[in-house]
Amino acid sequence: MSISLGQRLRELAVFAGLREDPVIDAFFNLIGSSERQESMESVRGRFCYFAGKLYAAGYTDWTDYLRHKVLCMPTCCSDFASQDHEIPSYMLDAAMNELASLAQAGSLNSEFFFDDPTMPAFSAHECDLQGDYLNRLMHVSEYGFGIFAEYRMFRVEQLDGEIRLKPIAHPDPVTFNDLYGYQSQHEEVIDNSMVLLNNQTASNILLYGDAGTGKSATVKATVNLLYPQGLRLIEVRKNQLELLPELLEELSVNPLKFIIFIDDLSFQENDDEFSALKAVLEGTVSARSQNVVIYATSNRRHIVRETFSDRGGDDVHRNDTMQETISLSDRFGMRILFEKPSIQEYRNIVLQLAKAYKIDMDEDRLMLKAEQFALRKSGRSARAARQFIEQLAVRQEK
Repeated sequence: MSISLGQRLRELAVFAGLREDPVIDAFFNLIGSSERQESMESVRGRFCYFAGKLYAAGYTDWTDYLRHKVLCMPTCCSDFASQDHEIPSYMLDAAMNELASLAQAGSLNSEFFFDDPTMPAFSAHECDLQGDYLNRLMHVSEYGFGIFAEYRMFRVEQLDGEIRLKPIAHPDPVTFNDLYGYQSQHEEVIDNSMVLLNNQTASNILLYGDAGTGKSATVKATVNLLYPQGLRLIEVRKNQLELLPELLEELSVNPLKFIIFIDDLSFQENDDEFSALKAVLEGTVSARSQNVVIYATSNRRHIVRETFSDRGGDDVHRNDTMQETISLSDRFGMRILFEKPSIQEYRNIVLQLAKAYKIDMDEDRLMLKAEQFALRKSGRSARAARQFIEQLAVRQEK
C-alpha cells in the first residue's frame, strides 16, 4: 500500500518537533489539503498562508528554510551523538526514512501547487537531507543543535526557578580587524580559547585595566572568530553568579565549548556573589567543567573593593580578610592587562582608524584634534580614538 507524502509527514517520530514550527506546519497542512482534494478555495487559502509565513521568516526558498530547521533541530539522535554514544539502529533508520520524506517535501516549489502568476511564488530544489544530517551528527561538537546551532551568544534568565538561556539575536559583530593595538593581549585570549576547543585544560581569564581599552570587545571578537569551531558565549550578570554551579552542570553534557562572560566585575567584601564566584574558580562546588571557561573583565586589578573598615581596627582578622578579598583576581589562571595607550600607541590607533574610515585630513591637524578629544574623554584610549574618528567620518559625509 502506497502511503502519501502528507501521511508520512503527519507520522514523523524523530522529527515530530518540526510541527511546532509555524512555517513547516503550514506546509504540512497545505500538502494534506492538496492530497485530500479539498476545494480550490481551501487549497489556495492554505497556499497563501504558507507563502506568507515563509516570507515573514525572511525566506523565498522553501528548501533552504526546511533544511536549516531540520539540521538545527535537537532530536533523540542528536542526544546520542552529543554524548558520543552509538545511535540505536532502529532510531537511525527511522530518522533516515523521515529525512527522505522531508527532502521530497522540501523539493516542492510553488509551481507544483499552482501555475498562476497572480499567486505568491517560492523556489525549491533537490537536497540531500540524509547526508547533511549525518554530517551534522558527526560534527556535533562544532555545529551543536537547537538554539546552539542557530546562535552564538546568550544571556542567562531564571524563570520559575529554572535557568534558561536567551539567544542574543543581534550580537556585537566586532572582529579583530575592528580592534587596533593590544595584539599580544588578543593573541593570549585566542590561544587560550583554542586550547579549550582542542579539548585541553584552558584557563579562566581576568581581563583587567583601564576603561575603553577593548577588554569586552576582545572576548566578543574571539567568539565571532571561533564560533564555526564550536565556541559559544554566555553572558552572566554579577547578580546571577549564584547560578553558576547549576549552569556549569547543565553545560557539562553539551558537546560545544563555552565562555561564561562576566563584564565589569567588582565586589564589595561582603557581597554574596563574591563567595559564589570564588567557589567556582576554586572548583569547590563541583568538578571543573572541561568545556567551559570563565572570562571576566574589570577596570580594577584587585576586583574586590577595599573599605575603610578593612584598613581600620574594627576587624580582628583584617589582614586575613583583606588578603582573602584582594586575591580573588589571583584565582583566575590568566590575568591580562589592558593599559591606556601611550602617546605613540594612541597615535597609531588614530591613524589606522583614519585610514580605515578614509578620513581626509592633514596628519598633524588630525592628531591635534585627537588629543583634544582625548582630554575631553578623560584620557587616551582605543574607545576614545574610535569615537573621535567615527564623529569625523559623519561630518566628512555631510
